[in-house]
Amino acid sequence: MIHFKQNFKQQLTADDTKKIDEVFLNLKEEKDSDKIGYYKLYETSKKILKETKEYKKNNKYLKNKKIHNIVIIGIGGSTLGTKAVYELLKLKQKSSINIIFLENVDPLDISSKTKDIKKTNSLFVVISKSGSTIETISIFKYILEKFKLDLKKDNKRLIAITDKGSNLSKLATKNKIRQFNIPINVGGRFSVLSAVGVVPLVLAGYRVEKLLKGSKEFIESFFTQKEDHLLEKAYFYFKNKDTYSINTLFSYSTYFSYFNDWYVQLWGESLGKIDNLNTKVGLTPVGLVGSIDQHSFLQLIIQGIENKTVSFIQIKDFEKNIKIPKMNIDFLEKTDFVNGYNFDKLLNEECNATVESLIDENIATDVMVLDKLSENNIGILISYYEILTSAIGAFLSINTYDQPGVEFGKKKLVSKFN
Repeated sequence: MIHFKQNFKQQLTADDTKKIDEVFLNLKEEKDSDKIGYYKLYETSKKILKETKEYKKNNKYLKNKKIHNIVIIGIGGSTLGTKAVYELLKLKQKSSINIIFLENVDPLDISSKTKDIKKTNSLFVVISKSGSTIETISIFKYILEKFKLDLKKDNKRLIAITDKGSNLSKLATKNKIRQFNIPINVGGRFSVLSAVGVVPLVLAGYRVEKLLKGSKEFIESFFTQKEDHLLEKAYFYFKNKDTYSINTLFSYSTYFSYFNDWYVQLWGESLGKIDNLNTKVGLTPVGLVGSIDQHSFLQLIIQGIENKTVSFIQIKDFEKNIKIPKMNIDFLEKTDFVNGYNFDKLLNEECNATVESLIDENIATDVMVLDKLSENNIGILISYYEILTSAIGAFLSINTYDQPGVEFGKKKLVSKFN
């Protein structure tokens, strides 16, 4: 369960309410028409879930428990969401299989991460929605050469996740490599609950059903108009976009770092666009981790330029009974007021104190309090942020789902090698 609390005030006129209703109907039309597919992944991914479990049961290496690493080759939407979920799920459930992400063409990163990988205990998953992502395919080629993987003879060690009919799909078909397809109507950065996330997480032994259940619960709740706070938040961001151009996600757990990264891509790539009046628009995302960034970025938020909103993620019960010792140390008596308390109490009160400090400075904040870290709550958060992004995009009158600016750089890159 997640409790949502918004600490900003806005007086909604009849015109404001009409605009909010129009955006709600716009999102409902996207879902009902299947124009945008992420809304229904909790349903369409059930087939992928079943097929992945069957593959796991029948793959000779997985069946004999010879796989210790799942090596994901991808970038951006092909890895960020899965990485975010994996880092959170592995806190709740132990697995004998590690997931390793090769997502950057940084030679130091590639060398470091592949140093201890062995062909004999690894399964390699190449993910590219388009099937021709230059970074992904370049790393894939390196992996094939380094581990002497033969596309035909070693096809049981390889999986492709891509659009049906893409060039990567054709390669997989030719070499009888098992492939899972991403729905055409699901964009990469919205694809974490598709085969992109489902396949590797299921193969590693995680309970993806509960992720999908959380997603379903929130989406159904939203479209029966029980989550109006989301639309009100989206409208506040839209209406105050020229004042508050920076949106900060302040997550109070180290293990939400990769969730922050996923949010940054989702937000930035979806909302930085040219609107229907040919005006450049966008809201800049910033991901922070508490309490670490109380000592780095908080000063800028409180006394810097007033151009930021701040959203907090807080976990009520960390389910770890680790206490601060009742220890008195000479010269350090000032810190004794927290002696005997659990660390989660300290972290949460630091979060509460930060929220209250921002409210005192009239900074717009909202708080999402998870009763605990669970698969269900992670599924809720994913769908919450996806729908929030879509709603803001609708208010901004942009195409939330394309990324033409990214394509400019891709064309420039090709010219550098010709």
